[in-house]
Amino acid sequence: MRLRGLLAGAAALMAVTTAQAQDAKPLVVFVSPNPVGVNDFLKLAKAGTEKAAEAAGATAKIYESTDPTTIRQNLDAAAKEGAKVVIAVGFEFNDVLPEVAKAYPDTKFLLVDSCPQTPVANIYCSVFREYEASFLAGAVAGLTSETGKVGAIGALDIPFIHRYTDAFAEGAKHVKPEIEIAPTLWIGGNNPFSDPARGQQRASIMVSDNTDRIMAGGAGSNGGIFKAMEDLPGAAAFGVDSNQCPQAPGLVMDNVQKRTDIVIEKGVAGLFKGDQPAFATYGLAEGGMTLTSLEPGIEDSGCLIAKFPDVIAKVKALRDEVVAGTVKVADPMQLAK
Repeated sequence: MRLRGLLAGAAALMAVTTAQAQDAKPLVVFVSPNPVGVNDFLKLAKAGTEKAAEAAGATAKIYESTDPTTIRQNLDAAAKEGAKVVIAVGFEFNDVLPEVAKAYPDTKFLLVDSCPQTPVANIYCSVFREYEASFLAGAVAGLTSETGKVGAIGALDIPFIHRYTDAFAEGAKHVKPEIEIAPTLWIGGNNPFSDPARGQQRASIMVSDNTDRIMAGGAGSNGGIFKAMEDLPGAAAFGVDSNQCPQAPGLVMDNVQKRTDIVIEKGVAGLFKGDQPAFATYGLAEGGMTLTSLEPGIEDSGCLIAKFPDVIAKVKALRDEVVAGTVKVADPMQLAK
């Protein structure tokens, strides 16, 4: 009986020790701006957080927000729980994050895909050079267009969206100087980033004018842009952020992808190591931006570009030139200043 009691006591002590060890592990929390759900961009952020935490020997937690109120509540909760790093993604955090960061100076905050205007010592920003991959998408458009006319549709006429629209046109002209560029159209309205009906309306105008390759810079409005591709035989659009080809089979050529997961992995590693810069940018060279066609698994991507291996080879060579600096891609946001 005594032996049994000793064994039971040892098992209990081991359980307590294990729990204490788990509690002692640092905590990494991802606070989403919206429910993760089927949002591929946020799913990548979640996966990146989990992988980054594992690499750092930390515990990962995900706090999903639904509106500005829950965003603030989740940031506070993560910091109060003792998170070593709190990850946030998107412009929705620009106003509230400086306030929270000042209230919790011992917590490090990694903001991805945006950066507050007010600098705070414990906020670290990781942003993307979207224009580099958009330039390559334009090259794909120029090399595959059958009508000789390409164009772009953006959510709003703001400098940031020009990183997609202007760079797309620049890339098309780079590979085919004689190609015609349709005037850029803007979705606008009360909900430009999530209005498929207006997106489809704008795209219908373009395809009716014989534009057969369209950069879709409308985020949640892109579904409508893709739908309009049905109006012109052979027309195809380009998605953003993640692989949107499965959303509209046969209507999406390629995608300008943001590898949020990679940026989060690198950012968290830098914060744990202590050498993360306050402001970091990620483009083609760092693997932060890419095209679906440049990543493994293109055959199963559902993208039309898989039918153009010669074009993929040319665009890979062009990517290498951009990375090497022999081909310069202008940043429309810098030009707008």
